[in-house]
Amino acid sequence: MMRLFQRPLPGSLRLRFLLAITVWVVLGISAIWLSATSIFRTHVEHSYHEELEVHVRELGGLTRVNNDGKLELVRPLSDPRYIEPLSGFYWQITADGREPLRSASMTRGTLDEQIAHSPQILHKLENGPTGPAITYGFTRKGPKGEDIHFVIATDQSELNRLLDSFTRDLTLWLVMLGLLLLATGLAIISFGLHPLDRLAQATARLRRGEAQELEGNYPAEIAPLAENLNAYIKQNSEMIARARVQAGNLAHSLRTPLAVITDEAERMASRKGCAESARTLLDQGRAMEQQIEYQLARARSSAGQPAVGQVTRIPDVALPIINAMQRLHPDKQFHCEAAGCGMRTIPVDTVDFAELLSILLDNAGKWARQSVGLAFSCDGHGTLTAIITDDGAGMSADELASAFELGVRHDPAKPGSGLGLAIARDIAHDLKLELTLRNETDGFSATLVYRPARSDS
Repeated sequence: MMRLFQRPLPGSLRLRFLLAITVWVVLGISAIWLSATSIFRTHVEHSYHEELEVHVRELGGLTRVNNDGKLELVRPLSDPRYIEPLSGFYWQITADGREPLRSASMTRGTLDEQIAHSPQILHKLENGPTGPAITYGFTRKGPKGEDIHFVIATDQSELNRLLDSFTRDLTLWLVMLGLLLLATGLAIISFGLHPLDRLAQATARLRRGEAQELEGNYPAEIAPLAENLNAYIKQNSEMIARARVQAGNLAHSLRTPLAVITDEAERMASRKGCAESARTLLDQGRAMEQQIEYQLARARSSAGQPAVGQVTRIPDVALPIINAMQRLHPDKQFHCEAAGCGMRTIPVDTVDFAELLSILLDNAGKWARQSVGLAFSCDGHGTLTAIITDDGAGMSADELASAFELGVRHDPAKPGSGLGLAIARDIAHDLKLELTLRNETDGFSATLVYRPARSDS
């Protein structure tokens, strides 16, 4: 069963969709992060400044000059942070000729009273007891007309800490949101493209010969494609069947006139004055017969190639051929071995593969002394090897070089037309099989190798 989630491959739709979603998620999350941090910073800074302005007004309202001429507060400020030592929240009251009054939190340092030089509340960033501080201040006249300076401050680090904390938490949650969105996008992509994956799987089954048509139900956007492919497969199969019938009909229609022409040429050869013409007719007739046999075999082989859903089961296809070869060459022993290949199938046309084996086994039977063997072997990667061996004398180097040429007969006394190996070579090429011939120490061998394509494995 095909997995719903698959790793995006380079150039795939899945990767393109994922990249597009990633870009939009990154842009969207970045825009949210920038706008949220900016809005929060603006809001927090406004809140801080508003709070400091309120507190400095409160400080001015709670301050009085007692009977001894000292500055004092009627009561502490409402915010307890101005009591905790070095808390980052400080206030200071100063007046000419009077002892300054400072918050309990300011155990060291002072605040710059120059910020408080007007009845209007002013603020700026100054150095405080524990670092840069947002400072607010204003002045008010005392009982004797002197200026009383009210200054209140909060460390900038307090504001930065709050902003950093918010930014850190926001970043964490937005990253998690972005990952969740990407995972959701990947799930949507996988779910949306799953019918295409099923179509690819069905096509692979068709290619391997495990099905005769594209199976399964598909969405409305893909269903017409599957239906058209199935219609094409059916039409193609019908064309192949007709082509094979036509090839057989052509063989019968050509052989009979050719036999008549050859017979007439043989009669002419016995007449005086016609011998030369008769030999020419006989030679051309034999050439025509060779070409007809070769082209018909090629037509049958080529007709089988476009078919899909065709499969050959090993070694079932070989057993009837072995029995037929045993009857054709009764003086030879034929045997077949298929260790480890029981019920193994390969996606090639059975008729073509059987014809290929027949040609090679028949050729081996003609040249063998006593025995012919057919051995199948399989490996874990899907490769199938078929080796046809005989105990004959083999071929010379020159004979091996010309073995696949059309009409080549190394021994005219042997039956045949010299087309077998040429036809076998072309069938093997059409079936995408490797065919090699070689001399062995105790005879001769022809080797067929099927290697599965990547999509077949």
